[in-house]
Amino acid sequence: MPKKKKAPEVSAVKPAEIIDQPITETIESNYMPYVMTVIVSRAIPEIDGFKPSHRKLLYTMYSHGLMNGDYVKCATIVGDTMHLNPHGDAAIYETLVRLTRDYAALLHPLIDSKGSFGKQYSSDMKFAAPRYTNARLEKICAEIFRGIDKNAVDMVPNYDNTTTEPTLLPTSFPNILVNPNMGIAVGMASNICSFNLAEVCDGTIAILKNPNTTAEKLLDIIKGPDFSGGAQLIYDRDQMLDIYKTGVGSVRLRAKYRFDEKNNCIEILEIPYSTTIELILKKLTELLKDGKLREVTDFRDEIDLDGFKLAIDVKRGADVPLLMEKLYRLTPLEDSFKCNFNLLIDGAPRQLGVGEILKEWIRFRIGCYRRELTYDCERKEEKLHLLLGLGKILLDIDRAIKIVRETREEAMVVPNLMAGFSIDEVQAEFIAEIKLRNLNREYIQNRIKEIEALGREIAEMKAVIGDELKLKAEIIKQLTEIKKKYGQPRRTELIHIDEVKASAPVETVDNYPVKAVMTRGGYFKKITMQSWRGNDEQKLKDGDSVIVSADAENMDELLFFSDKAQVYKSRMSDFDTSKASSLGDYIPSKLDFDEGEGTLYMCALHEYSPDINIVFVFENGKCVKIPLSAYETKTNRRRLTGAYSDASPAAAAFVEDGEPFDIIMYSDAGRALVVSTSSIPVKATRSSQGVQIFTLKAGGRVISAKADPASVSENPARYRKTKLPSTGAALSDADSGTAQMKLI
Repeated sequence: MPKKKKAPEVSAVKPAEIIDQPITETIESNYMPYVMTVIVSRAIPEIDGFKPSHRKLLYTMYSHGLMNGDYVKCATIVGDTMHLNPHGDAAIYETLVRLTRDYAALLHPLIDSKGSFGKQYSSDMKFAAPRYTNARLEKICAEIFRGIDKNAVDMVPNYDNTTTEPTLLPTSFPNILVNPNMGIAVGMASNICSFNLAEVCDGTIAILKNPNTTAEKLLDIIKGPDFSGGAQLIYDRDQMLDIYKTGVGSVRLRAKYRFDEKNNCIEILEIPYSTTIELILKKLTELLKDGKLREVTDFRDEIDLDGFKLAIDVKRGADVPLLMEKLYRLTPLEDSFKCNFNLLIDGAPRQLGVGEILKEWIRFRIGCYRRELTYDCERKEEKLHLLLGLGKILLDIDRAIKIVRETREEAMVVPNLMAGFSIDEVQAEFIAEIKLRNLNREYIQNRIKEIEALGREIAEMKAVIGDELKLKAEIIKQLTEIKKKYGQPRRTELIHIDEVKASAPVETVDNYPVKAVMTRGGYFKKITMQSWRGNDEQKLKDGDSVIVSADAENMDELLFFSDKAQVYKSRMSDFDTSKASSLGDYIPSKLDFDEGEGTLYMCALHEYSPDINIVFVFENGKCVKIPLSAYETKTNRRRLTGAYSDASPAAAAFVEDGEPFDIIMYSDAGRALVVSTSSIPVKATRSSQGVQIFTLKAGGRVISAKADPASVSENPARYRKTKLPSTGAALSDADSGTAQMKLI
């Protein structure tokens, strides 16, 4: 038998060594490089107004001759761009789409497109595949790349060192503010809105002429953001000035519309840049389903080749401006654009205001233009150097011809010319290549004139290169030309905030007449008039009684006064309708009263009229009238403390709606006093204690009060006193029983 082979020995795997490391070092060595890469190399734009993805795409198109050439398939452009941007074809194509004219995201599109590219204002309109679409650079890109072939910016190797790409593009206008840009990095974000090109050029020129131009002056020149989608911007100068100074804030945008009277239809023509038609349609559907848009019968998307249109059919007789205010409040037809001007300056993220951004761009542009001029100057100096050498030859052309003719070896022509005329090799090489036909008088004279012209041009260029004021003057000329050539009227209309009605919240409920019933025990009922006419006998708990029974409407506001000097605000529409045969809603629970707090009175109102007063009767015999307007608040507050004076408990409260009325007050001493509310003074302060009306004995108190004395007394005149304050009169035998029974 063959011997059994011995199994090979398996060496034990040595466990990895675990090294203790503080979390701070882990973050610094592993996480921070990732963070900085995202911030610097992906998400935050630089002073030229581009992120790396934009820059790589546009430079690829430029270097492939798409500045002046025909349209090229987008698939070809995407493939070529991957030599600079290896992050995938889908990401590159999405970047291309956003820069196109057809997508309509930019005020000044950078790519001239042909095909289906979707729209910025629609999330459902998708772009076609890159094999079906075509593109080339727009004419304005000539200003984006001005000077790039003249060493205006640094060129660096691409990711695999097979070619080079620019670190920045030498934009000859502040593209950073002209076209919008948004990016989300790690721990920071950027959201730069677009401004009108002509206004930005004027603002930049103003700063070039006077670096101390204030934000206020700049705001007079650059009126405000200008979006490709148009719409209306609600202009608040103080808010806008803060954005110009800090680079942070938000602006409110609202849709533009027109009303087609013939078809009774609202046509939305422009919407805020920050929303889409799908979001608007979704919200309209929800509102219509919930019955909150009863003025609207139908709505539809009517986007076509002519542009954006959203049609909203309305009922005949509908108040269109009021309906639009409701739609602005309830739908994204009014939206906000949040500004966050974060950008990279010299590789570091900074948050800058508009003026600071323009100053940084000016510094950048001066550097680019100086390098461009230096490049041109060096080329002219090289040419001048050649012509100066030629000039020496032309002084004795016969001698030059003799040297060339007598030279036996071709390789010695240049050295012999150098020795014969004291010129360098470059000059001699240039002369040796001149054609024989050019050795005529005209050629000689033209070259001499060119030497003189070149000398002047070089001197002028050096003067500009060395003088920052002259550089700025040249940049001003360029900006003026760009404004004239590419400037266009504002698309976004500015509406001053004072022109926008500060309308109250628009009600979205039906309005109809109701009966409001409030009991002393704190129960409230909202009864429809139809139900009320059928049965007005109220179901009450034992010992309870009705203290308020008033006509009202479903959209009225309600004020519930508590016995702890507080008032709770609510709306009639917040309560379900009930019947007289039910107890109703228990207000302390419904409105979350404080523990031990009960109800005193309820008031239903259409508006806070200054002619309406709340009359308070206190247990110490004092009375006061507080204007209803004292309870009006700018914000929708649910509870107000200090609704009335708490120096003495309140015995009763009433509403005086313009016309005075009589009140009968009862004391614990068996006395009564009838007084007209016209005798009670009005006090503007809610905490006012009022004046003494009913004079009481020491320790005495008013136990109750009721309007309409005739309903509880056979002879109300008995208790009326002309001089106040008064002790009133003792209750008659007839009143002492019946009145107390009705009041308690």
